[in-house]
Amino acid sequence: MWNQNWRNNIWDNIEQEWDLIIVGGGISGAGILREATRLGLRALLVEQADFAWGTSSRSSKLVHGGLRYLKEGRLRLTRDSVREREHLLNDGPGLIEPLNFLFASYDGEHPGRMVFRAGLTIYDLLALRWSHRYYSADDFRMMAGQLTREGLEGGFRYGDAVTDDARLVLRVIREAVADGGTAISYTRAEDLIRNENGQVQGIVLHDLVGDRLANARAAVVANASGAWADRLRDLSGKQERIRPLRGSHLIFPAWRLPVAQAVSFLHPRDGRPIFILPWEEVTLVGTTDEDHHDSLDREPCITGEEVAYLMAAVEARYPSLHVSLDDIRSTFAGVRPVIGSGKADPSKESRDHIIWNEDGLITVTGGKLTTFRLIAEEVMDEVRQQIPDLPRIDMDAPILNPIGDLDLGGLSLSSDALRRLQGRYGSETADLLQSFESGELETIPETDILWAELRWAARSEGVIHLDDLLLRRVRLGLINENGGALHMDRLRSICQPELGWDDARWEEEEAAYKLLHARCYSLPNQSEIPDWLEMLKDKNEVQAVSVREQHASRTARGMLPVSVMVFLISFAVLFFRRLMLRRISRI
Repeated sequence: MWNQNWRNNIWDNIEQEWDLIIVGGGISGAGILREATRLGLRALLVEQADFAWGTSSRSSKLVHGGLRYLKEGRLRLTRDSVREREHLLNDGPGLIEPLNFLFASYDGEHPGRMVFRAGLTIYDLLALRWSHRYYSADDFRMMAGQLTREGLEGGFRYGDAVTDDARLVLRVIREAVADGGTAISYTRAEDLIRNENGQVQGIVLHDLVGDRLANARAAVVANASGAWADRLRDLSGKQERIRPLRGSHLIFPAWRLPVAQAVSFLHPRDGRPIFILPWEEVTLVGTTDEDHHDSLDREPCITGEEVAYLMAAVEARYPSLHVSLDDIRSTFAGVRPVIGSGKADPSKESRDHIIWNEDGLITVTGGKLTTFRLIAEEVMDEVRQQIPDLPRIDMDAPILNPIGDLDLGGLSLSSDALRRLQGRYGSETADLLQSFESGELETIPETDILWAELRWAARSEGVIHLDDLLLRRVRLGLINENGGALHMDRLRSICQPELGWDDARWEEEEAAYKLLHARCYSLPNQSEIPDWLEMLKDKNEVQAVSVREQHASRTARGMLPVSVMVFLISFAVLFFRRLMLRRISRI
């Protein structure tokens, strides 16, 4: 699809008249391109870096229903989220997979067991499935590994889902392109083009690879650039609204921090939820929530304070493992596009998406991975103001294209490996399996990645730089020791001919990748990392203060969480019964 001449082919035709130009190649932009193409629009997506380079490759990898929204009483948003999660689980096996969560409940923590049970009851009713259950401390600890017993009252198990976020973005974009859409990376929106009435009708584009400019015009321009959204809005003199928040993560070898299911608990310092989950043959620990003051053009990196914060969480709940900094395989950080409201605590800001239509520039930002199709639907409603005869999105259609049966032609491939490939590559799986050479259906050590995936990505998936390949097309840079450096010789022998790079170009890319990995995907200098054991010494005092503050806050607001939850449960049960009656009446 994206061969070595793909960029030139697009740029030769980029100044045609488009119906819709989308700025931003993360999950929101990808979803808008997919739905616009399905509706028959001539749509162009441009991304200033690599596809999914920003937040959408640095998320916590969860496709979840937004349990936190129940705390805010946002029943409809939670309902929409859990149903989109179920659709994605159904449409994308091998890419979106179910994941059980274990939520540990410790003495004195809030919310208490009754409130959390009420929330999970609503959560499951809205998803039309029952996945949660409460376990005693003994039974819970058997499922959660070597979780500390001190103060453990028990815990809940409930269902959510996990994905490879960068591959989800790429699959959505490539399915849109296969259906007639156009997408190009490393192309920056430099300026807005306006008509005589001041309405936006196009974008001045800069090819960062070929260093060329073009004026691309369209009936509608959609700004889906996430944390960068204010940059285009600034060109219209609009007030900045985005509050960039950084979420950082640690990655451990699975054997060093073994969890068969995701484990969630409250951080002993501030009561924020922390999770430890299995992902891609490693264990992921996250996440922080800090204001990000660095330039958005620089890759975000975990700070020493964030490392200590996450290590304190691991130490507090898994002290018997004696986990140290030497056990950390890699790190990553992402910047969330949150709408700022001036709250002192970043964690209190809403994660919901918002859409502005300002002089013909439709900006969408915020939201989450799970609801990208719903976000696209709302954007299409705004597009319809400029293109009135635009049909409605068929929300019953699959989110991802069906794949069908695949004839392996005698290839020796396990059912798990085939499921994984089909999830990540969709209908292109057959082409990938025709491209491999001898020994390339073997997995790269300590991963589920096939060597053949590297060849396919280098040949067909628009790789411009080596980090595109190793951090987003495959996740070797995150899950393999030293970012895959031990396999660089074989990796080079496979990928260099496919990419068409000479020796000088490869060596330049390899050096740049290793420098990037050391700076942004490894630990900071250990002298910058505070002692997390000292951080935990006064945790009991901090927890006691936190409990008193939470109680005082609820009292001051006159909130009765249990009563609220009981009301919501009753509402959800009635809703569930009405839905079932409707279904029965149709049979």
